[in-house]
Amino acid sequence: MFFISSPLEQFQILPIIGINLGIFDFSITNASIILAIGLFSFIFVLYSLLSAQGNFYVAPNRIQYIVEVIYNVVYGLLNDNVGPVGKSFFPYVFTLFTFILISNIIGLVPYSFTVTSHLIVTFALALMTFIGINLICIREHGINILSLFLPPGSSMVLALLLVPIELVSYIFRPISLSVRLFANMMAGHTLLAVLAGFGWAMVNGSALIAPLHIFPVFVVFVLVFLETAVAIIQAYVFAILTCVYLKDALHPHH
Repeated sequence: MFFISSPLEQFQILPIIGINLGIFDFSITNASIILAIGLFSFIFVLYSLLSAQGNFYVAPNRIQYIVEVIYNVVYGLLNDNVGPVGKSFFPYVFTLFTFILISNIIGLVPYSFTVTSHLIVTFALALMTFIGINLICIREHGINILSLFLPPGSSMVLALLLVPIELVSYIFRPISLSVRLFANMMAGHTLLAVLAGFGWAMVNGSALIAPLHIFPVFVVFVLVFLETAVAIIQAYVFAILTCVYLKDALHPHH
């Protein structure tokens, strides 16, 4: 992440091991390696949760404390937004929140890769969520899903205005959900790279300005903590919006 020629170079997907079969490219890239690390990290968290059932410490250790915090956060989101029926969707929201959180945190490690800074990744997560929520809505309400675009009691004249607005807003949900995560992660990491590069340039500059490098380095140090908070908040926002959309699918106009 630091000391690179361009702030955007950190977002390049680079092949580590080239594997080409005809027109198909199965190369192992820096992005796929980080995705694998994120996946195994999530499996480790899940294993810690399942293997500790009935064996939790009264005074939790570090791993147990982190797992309990994530569990309580996701459970609280579903309970507050969806209600008791939200328990059925806990595994999905828990997986989504944990994966995004782990991916965001891994991206803060120097010379690593932030998969959530790529729109294709965030859009895939958002589209998967959007399609799943629509299937749930169709299963629960059938043709009455169309009531999402027209509030009850609306006149025909008002419907001509409301239906197109609600339809466009509904279709853009996965786009806004994915762009929000992608833009925040990309902007923060770009700013960190710019300031780190600026400080490195000052260190290698003249003896007069070299001592001043402490200022951009200090700002980078502060921004790392800020970006850590942003990484956590963005995972939380993605999860809470998923719960809100799930609530709309299960309880239209409530």
